[in-house]
Amino acid sequence: MKIMIETQRHPLMRPKITIGVCVRNCEDYINDAIDSISGQDFPNGLSEVVFVDDGSEDKTLSIIQNQVPEMDMNVRVFHQKWKGLGAARNVVVKCATAEYILWHDGDMVLPKDYVRKQVEFMEQHQNVGIAKGKQALEKGENTLATLETYARAASRMVDYNSDKARSKSLGTGGCIYRVEALSQVGGFDETITGYGEDLEIENRIRNAGWGLRTTDLQFRDYERRRVSWKDLWRRYLKRGYDLHQCTLRKTAIINLYGFLPPVAVFVGLFHSVKIYRLTRKSLVFLLPIQYVFKMTACCVGLMRSYLDTRRTSMQKSVVQC
Repeated sequence: MKIMIETQRHPLMRPKITIGVCVRNCEDYINDAIDSISGQDFPNGLSEVVFVDDGSEDKTLSIIQNQVPEMDMNVRVFHQKWKGLGAARNVVVKCATAEYILWHDGDMVLPKDYVRKQVEFMEQHQNVGIAKGKQALEKGENTLATLETYARAASRMVDYNSDKARSKSLGTGGCIYRVEALSQVGGFDETITGYGEDLEIENRIRNAGWGLRTTDLQFRDYERRRVSWKDLWRRYLKRGYDLHQCTLRKTAIINLYGFLPPVAVFVGLFHSVKIYRLTRKSLVFLLPIQYVFKMTACCVGLMRSYLDTRRTSMQKSVVQC
């Protein structure tokens, strides 16, 4: 791992918030993310930014390097060969000198008051370990993007302190983490290289006695851009594969029944009603179709993971014999 840039704009002030940006191949939207960070109304002297480029093969790292000199914040930029999200996030955790870490994805855009209000919320709720805003119910660049925005918003309309939410993840992007809670549980699991690092650590933080909450602040991420059926299939195929790997480690509580396409129909209908009450858009009733498509991709990913695991196990048995 190499540190590529370090700027000290406010060397005498201890930051209140560390903004962690873990990216890989984000050249098309990293400029928007950096503008989102620089445009926050939280005092720059109380903020620091840690970028971790996890083996990008495009121009992401060079764009960050060109933009950092324009940021009026203390910034560090790290580059490493691909290790996965768990390891990348731990680079931020180890470097953070603030009380809180706010995770800003490379494809995310936050309103200018987001950091300030999330910090205020954590200051007022000392028992909360993680808090996250809500998906903005805005129209995407195409119909599928809009549906995906609605789907992600609906999936997080739960009480994260309830037992029913133990198989549901807040997701790290847009979350503010209390560093004390992170330190107590030992940081992220670096063996999780794909999806699932968020759900795994959320359950450990919850089990350590900390609360998980959502706030009324809104954010936008990749769903605002054009999404194709091919993109969606690839994303959820990988998600199914990765989440099955998490279940093998027994490090996260994942409800695999929720991935079954027949179940997806009912979940999609339930979520359609939720979002329709908020938006009055009849488009939401296409969600069951989209859910079946995504969960079919997840099931294929789960099956591939299962077969790969069986194949690896059989090969080990043969070698041992």
